[in-house]
Amino acid sequence: MLAIGANSHVLCSSIYQNHNHTCFLVSGFGYLFSPKSSCGNTRILEHRNREGKNRRRNLKVEASWWGPEVPKPSVIDMEAINDSEHFDQILHHAQQNSQPIIIDWMAVWCRKCIYLKPKLEKLAAEFDTKVKFYYVDVNKVPQTLVKRGNISKMPTIQIWKDGEMKAEVIGGHKGWLVIEEVREMIQKFV
Repeated sequence: MLAIGANSHVLCSSIYQNHNHTCFLVSGFGYLFSPKSSCGNTRILEHRNREGKNRRRNLKVEASWWGPEVPKPSVIDMEAINDSEHFDQILHHAQQNSQPIIIDWMAVWCRKCIYLKPKLEKLAAEFDTKVKFYYVDVNKVPQTLVKRGNISKMPTIQIWKDGEMKAEVIGGHKGWLVIEEVREMIQKFV
């Protein structure tokens, strides 16, 4: 819970739960908040000053917390696939969960690949719980993995489901067109 006092100079830096009270560390002093002593949104705070004496005062506070509707992330970082064994683990896990995965086959020297990656990470946030997004830097993995993906051009974005490649988009054109094609491809398999 976050408490905001009526005075703008009151800053809560930490909150501790202590049986029936919540203790706020405010500007270096300890405040004891008693939820039982409330009247509307006015709360009684006990303040222990430096001399160790308690002082009570009424303070109007507002409380907010993350409820059941936590905002969705706007970007989700894609996970790198580093070798064939890691690739097999990802495919197996996706197959167990009946979840498709997107793999962006790219290279760091490819300007279109680098430009497309952040756009795909935004798309990953759009399909957060339905599809997992990964990328493979073709220069950092064994060529057997690249051959397994049947990659000849970059960037190539593939959707894999049930352990096999179902569709692909080869992105040599404008980024927003590639993203729209990938979105349509995902919607076919989700």
